[in-house]
Amino acid sequence: MYKTIFDYIERHSISKLSNEEKLEIEGLMVPIKIKKKHYFLKESQVSEYAGFVVKGALRMFSIDENGNDCIHQLYIEDWWAVDMKSYMSLKPSDFFIEAHENTELLAVPRSKFETILEIPAFKEMFWHINQNHHIAAQRRRDHAKHLSAQKRYEIFSFLYPQLVERFPTSQIASYLGITRETLTRVRKGL
Repeated sequence: MYKTIFDYIERHSISKLSNEEKLEIEGLMVPIKIKKKHYFLKESQVSEYAGFVVKGALRMFSIDENGNDCIHQLYIEDWWAVDMKSYMSLKPSDFFIEAHENTELLAVPRSKFETILEIPAFKEMFWHINQNHHIAAQRRRDHAKHLSAQKRYEIFSFLYPQLVERFPTSQIASYLGITRETLTRVRKGL
């Protein structure tokens, strides 16, 4: 289970992990299993863990005033599931993170975050993925403002074909900020 995270860290950093650092990471990260439809995080809870997805899929969502799910993020293997705002500020979350499939995570408790950042390769990986997340979020906002539903879906399905395969149309539509019916028409048109 830990080999996956070690490989991920080394792919996203310039430093290599020593055997001692690997043992330290094993001692700091907590294995968590979540059954399908169960929660990694619930709205109004403090996000106490940042979870690296070893196996499975999750979705981060909020519920709008009409009771509809609004998907903010989809996660699969080799992605980090966390409400970063709640995790870093220790304030209650505005989101739910629910397992879409039976899921296995390696999680960093917030209380161990500063300690694990002392490992150079982990720190480099953290900053690398943090930058990539910021760029992706900015690109997503730009696409929502400037691109048609069809173009947004084309880009999304090109960049993330594995998400298209694993999540239902309704959740992908919500993530893209369009209706399920619009996404169905877009897919038929392609």
